[in-house]
Amino acid sequence: MLTKNPDLHLANKTQSLQDYYDWLRVIRPDISIPNLEMVSDIGHFGVFKRSTHCTLHPTPYNRRDFYKISLIIGSGILHYPNQRIEVNGRALLFTNPNIPYAWECTSDTQSGYFCLFTENFIHKRNESLRESLLWRIHDCPMININEEQEKTFMEIFVKMMGELDGDYIHKYEMLRNYIHLIVHEALKVRPADTYFKENNASVRLTSLFLELLERQFPIGSTDHILELKTAHDFAHKLSVHVNHLNHAVKEVTGRTTSEHISKRIATEAVALLKHTEWNIAQIAYCLGFEYPANFNIFFRRQMQGTPKSFR
Repeated sequence: MLTKNPDLHLANKTQSLQDYYDWLRVIRPDISIPNLEMVSDIGHFGVFKRSTHCTLHPTPYNRRDFYKISLIIGSGILHYPNQRIEVNGRALLFTNPNIPYAWECTSDTQSGYFCLFTENFIHKRNESLRESLLWRIHDCPMININEEQEKTFMEIFVKMMGELDGDYIHKYEMLRNYIHLIVHEALKVRPADTYFKENNASVRLTSLFLELLERQFPIGSTDHILELKTAHDFAHKLSVHVNHLNHAVKEVTGRTTSEHISKRIATEAVALLKHTEWNIAQIAYCLGFEYPANFNIFFRRQMQGTPKSFR
């Protein structure tokens, strides 16, 4: 649960990169914020020092329409769905457009770097990079690092800042490669069993399942109805037998297909209950429940409480 801080709030729509820059201009009028130039083919990329942009004002709790990778040096609290993650020292934070979050500083000293980039900056040019950013760090966005690892990531961010200011004709390809390097260095830091090994059919099928699951979210309006709700639904969509899908997902992730589906639906239910004014029947219908009573049973099983009491 989030702290009862009036500054932590969720807009009814996804926070855009322009909204984010506008918000920074309001809370930090003393610093220079770049103009946002969107190029349909290239997308947008920016890299910044946290010391000039990070303030004691908590960032709004909502979904963004951009990816963000932060090298955090300092103390703070990440408000994440169903989690409150504290950082004391140094860490890497990976966030993506699918999951709402907020960052709250708890120390005056904040340093490090962060980079922002849009979907079309990486889309199609590097699907494996996109999958890494979306799925491999999906359940654990924060990675604690030591002093030596901090130096490694610091060097990469410094190189990105230099590359962005340069005039090399292929600098955006270089920047994509630096993002990929950060992801791989981060995966090396994490225990080996927390990410996928890209070397067999089970991993590929699991990746397709997770991508198909995530594509259904976020639920943006009451007209958006969840289409794929069961393991059989996903197996049919992927043209495989449900037993084969279940075996692959369990082998790779340690969880059943149904557990992944239920967890993701529950996460979305929490976000909608917290941050929209939709009634419970509307939320239930959007999440694929024909009757609110069935949604209540599901929610109680997942969250140990009713939707009404949770709200």
